[in-house]
Amino acid sequence: MKNKKKKQFNQLPVRVSRKNFNQYIKPYLSKKIKGPKPKLSSYKIFNYILYVLHTGCQWEKLPIRNKEIYWTNVYRWHNRWSKDGSYENLFLHSLEVLRDREKLDLSILHGDGSNTVAKKGDNKSVTMDTSINEVKKSLP
Repeated sequence: MKNKKKKQFNQLPVRVSRKNFNQYIKPYLSKKIKGPKPKLSSYKIFNYILYVLHTGCQWEKLPIRNKEIYWTNVYRWHNRWSKDGSYENLFLHSLEVLRDREKLDLSILHGDGSNTVAKKGDNKSVTMDTSINEVKKSLP
């Protein structure tokens, strides 16, 4: 028997490598302007945030290694990036990259997600879909 690797699709990353973080994520996150330099890199802070979002654990239960940072500081960075548009900029840029590489499939896009087509069902939905041309025009 052949030893085949199981393909995994549509998984959210649990951790991001430093190389990928520096290349794809760091340019879109805001940096601290005033005050002392943070003791922990934004790379580690971002991975702690991913851990919380992936596991759903409470912020105060965040397993921080060697007490390198308090959970409140990780939460503050998450809150700052949420409110200042850093996450939104990162998301929009990732859509642009996928569109440019022709890896963004908008053919099954639904406006509110209420009528997603079943995997093993009919290919047509009962209600009208969102106009793909309108969605493509609205992308930056």
